[in-house]
Amino acid sequence: MDTYIEAFFDYLSVERGLALNSIKSYKTDLNKYKNYLDKLGRDNPRKVKREDISEFIFSLRSSLSIGTISRILSSVKNFYQFLLREKIISHDPSSLIESPKLEKKIPSFLTSQEVIMVLKAPNLKNNRGIRARAILEVMYATGLRVSELVDLKTQHVNLEVGFVKCKGKGSKERIVPLGNTANHFIKKYKQQARPGLLKEKESVFLFLAQGGHKLSRQTVWKIIKTMVKKAKIKKKVSPHTLRHSFATHLIEGGADLRSVQEMLGHANITTTQIYTHVNQKRLKEIYNQFHPRSKK
Repeated sequence: MDTYIEAFFDYLSVERGLALNSIKSYKTDLNKYKNYLDKLGRDNPRKVKREDISEFIFSLRSSLSIGTISRILSSVKNFYQFLLREKIISHDPSSLIESPKLEKKIPSFLTSQEVIMVLKAPNLKNNRGIRARAILEVMYATGLRVSELVDLKTQHVNLEVGFVKCKGKGSKERIVPLGNTANHFIKKYKQQARPGLLKEKESVFLFLAQGGHKLSRQTVWKIIKTMVKKAKIKKKVSPHTLRHSFATHLIEGGADLRSVQEMLGHANITTTQIYTHVNQKRLKEIYNQFHPRSKK
């Protein structure tokens, strides 16, 4: 089983070009599955039955969320599809196993006014404050994931034309427009703050930590948390909240779903459709609040 799992990881990395974090998730999921099979004495994928996989999934219910279980089952199914494609097995024992029903959660987001309050929170009198403002402006203007933001290279930011080129999930590249305000603060950061952070070193990355090192995702999270607190916003906010706000405000403004899908880098438009639900919920709240007969 170990040999086949390693071959699967090679396939994910080389042929599908998945990001390292995605492959790590697959490894975590399949290690859980392999440990379960070891207890059953199943050391060959040809010996695994549908009932074994069903019982494995059932055993997870007491300790894991439905979302995590669904992800693990998806990893197992992808593994068996790989084995079937490579003709290592003659049938897929996971094919008839259904994923647990997931409740669609509407993502949390900030209102336009709340976003402005967060954007204006950094102190522009020091390098870190200028960097914080540039980061916040870019995240809200482009909807980049935090991993995409920290991997952003200076050569992939075109300030003359006004766009950024980033590499998303599965190493897929996309180009996202950059608004005038974000453009202005990137220029300010590059001229005033980045040289001081660089300390006469060289780096291909746009956003830097002290000493010229690449900025970490954890640092971005701390910056956002600090600025949200400074803006006196009580909502629970993460880097992804700015991405949700970016998409929600585009949809509210009348942007078409396909364009938002492309800017977010979603492989499937059904993932993007959640933001239409956000918009519908918001419209209903506004209606209930302001229509004179909504409560009669």
